[in-house]
Amino acid sequence: MTIAAPPPVLSAEQLVELFALLPDVDSVELKLTVPDTHTRSTVQALGMDPLDAQIRQIIFFDTPDLRLSGNGVVLRARRVQRKPGDAIVKLRPVDPAALPEGLRKSPSFGVEVDASPEGFVCSGTMKTEVDDSKIRSALAGDLPVRKLFSKEQRELFASHAPEGITMDELSILGPVTVLKLKFVPPGTERRFVAELWFYPDGSRVLELSTKCQPADAFTTSAEARVVLGEHGVDLTAPQQTKTKTALEFFAAELA
Repeated sequence: MTIAAPPPVLSAEQLVELFALLPDVDSVELKLTVPDTHTRSTVQALGMDPLDAQIRQIIFFDTPDLRLSGNGVVLRARRVQRKPGDAIVKLRPVDPAALPEGLRKSPSFGVEVDASPEGFVCSGTMKTEVDDSKIRSALAGDLPVRKLFSKEQRELFASHAPEGITMDELSILGPVTVLKLKFVPPGTERRFVAELWFYPDGSRVLELSTKCQPADAFTTSAEARVVLGEHGVDLTAPQQTKTKTALEFFAAELA
């Protein structure tokens, strides 16, 4: 059965803002979170095989009262099964047209729009590869947090973090165990990514996503919504944010 594409979910004002952003971003990621009660049926309907998933661990660094994220700065390290890990400094939201030219030219920095049924946000991310042993040492408290980040990342952090906050003073928030799976749903050629985040209290967040070039954002969004809708995925369910959920969970533990 073929269904029509759902109507646009962005307001006229949001569409104008999004159109203005697209010429200055590097990529667009379209995201949808699935209610926990629908996780099993969604996995089955989309033909996902959990045994093909890659295990990851995500660790965030922030103050106990989340002052960093409250000021639009996210620090994260990621361990990846049988691969090197990475560390990122993310600024969110950003106006890509207002970013310094030197930052935009950095090969380790990228600008992306994350869009979901509830809206969108533009972020700038600086990423560096990190040996897994260093991340494990930082988790154990044997390595200063700043040692996970490059000089360029530390400078970016210093220029955007609230005054008086240093990397080595930050609390470790995590880890969160994540299963990541790349898959192609039956009846389409579009590749999706599924991430299932497991929080220590037993709760889960399943996110489905697909990436595209900025020029293809609207056609890709329509295609993705049709594909997911045809497989019974609820496109109107309330959305959750993986990072916000993790930060708030671990901050509450610290408190």
